[in-house]
Amino acid sequence: MTDTLRTPRDPATGGLDAAALLDAYRTMRTIRVFEERLHDEFATGDIPGFVHLYAGEEASAAGVCGWLDDERDVIASTHRGHGHCIAKHVDVKAMMAEIYGRVTGSCHGKGGSMHIADLSRGMLGANGIVGGGPPLVCGAALASKVRGDGGVAVAFFGDGGANQGTTLESLNLATVWHLPAVFIAENNGYAEATAAEWSVGGGSVAARAAAFGMPGTTVDGFDYFAVREAAGEAIERARTGGGPSLVEVRLTRYYGHFEGDQQTYRTTEVQRARAELDCLLRFRTRVTAAGDLTAAQLDAVDAEVATLIEEAVTEAKAAPLPTAADLDTDVYVTY
Repeated sequence: MTDTLRTPRDPATGGLDAAALLDAYRTMRTIRVFEERLHDEFATGDIPGFVHLYAGEEASAAGVCGWLDDERDVIASTHRGHGHCIAKHVDVKAMMAEIYGRVTGSCHGKGGSMHIADLSRGMLGANGIVGGGPPLVCGAALASKVRGDGGVAVAFFGDGGANQGTTLESLNLATVWHLPAVFIAENNGYAEATAAEWSVGGGSVAARAAAFGMPGTTVDGFDYFAVREAAGEAIERARTGGGPSLVEVRLTRYYGHFEGDQQTYRTTEVQRARAELDCLLRFRTRVTAAGDLTAAQLDAVDAEVATLIEEAVTEAKAAPLPTAADLDTDVYVTY
């Protein structure tokens, strides 16, 4: 793909104060440690179902969700949804318990990794259906428009999801209804094992925005500040009545499509991404060079996150499993 990646106009740290920078770093570090711990835990055989890890893509979730609040803004996620959940403030311990299938989980152990949701945080749910999120976001955005509450609905989907009819129909509908919606295409280069270079017609997901009468931009997904800037413009446009936007975030997932994927379709790109492009390393370099944060402050966050994830795993393993009596709960909603 040959189109130019957008870089942030502010060469430093985007005008964020120390507290905001620490919060952004904490979000990305929590996602990274959560996912890497899951990679180890899944190998033990104690976690049921499939797991799709988000490690390497942290700047996208953090850069987008940092603009959103839990009261009026909502997101819809994908099968690779842990990072989106954490960035939208879903409780990390409840997430870990859910992945372990425990009743203390965010969905009482009934959803597992691919179906974590928390409506109280504006997290409509991870979704095992590729391209399943954009139609949900159109509905949520329409609700906000009717209520006039200034809410924005954001759909995350991958390069594979970008080719689904549901996504294309949603882009069209969002324009026709002039919805406060933002569509975030996380292009990690592969739809499972199918290269986006081959499968994305026209060479760019963002370029498709023009066909639907909305702005589209492509951004470096290894750069938190670039993602934050592009997402902020799109979210502000939606919030103030300007309609929908499409943002394509180019990045690399560090693990396979799913845990157990042999990854025979790629070679050294992950090693290069970890060594030269990693969003956490780039963030640390930028904020310390600018004098906004010290290495000691960032190291303290690392320690706090390590403790949190350790506690989350320990508590999840000790929590009870659902019983037969739980089978007929959470099935119907009474209005």
